[in-house]
Amino acid sequence: MNKIAKKPLNRIKIVLAQKSKTNKWLAGKLNVKPPTVSQWCGNKVQPSLETFYHIAELLDVEVRKLFVPTKEKDE
Repeated sequence: MNKIAKKPLNRIKIVLAQKSKTNKWLAGKLNVKPPTVSQWCGNKVQPSLETFYHIAELLDVEVRKLFVPTKEKDE
């Protein structure tokens, strides 16, 4: 049986760093506990789609920037 590595799905950690924001800051804005944001940043669990949109608004980015792309370019 082949073991497939779990690929990251989100880029929350990367975008937070680009915006000079911390997990604690995001947790406070979303009214969630910091370990929850840490799990999102580590791609252990994923937030809801609604939460992704809220994160995008807070960070002033297009929501697509929070996801790892499936393709390099749109066809």
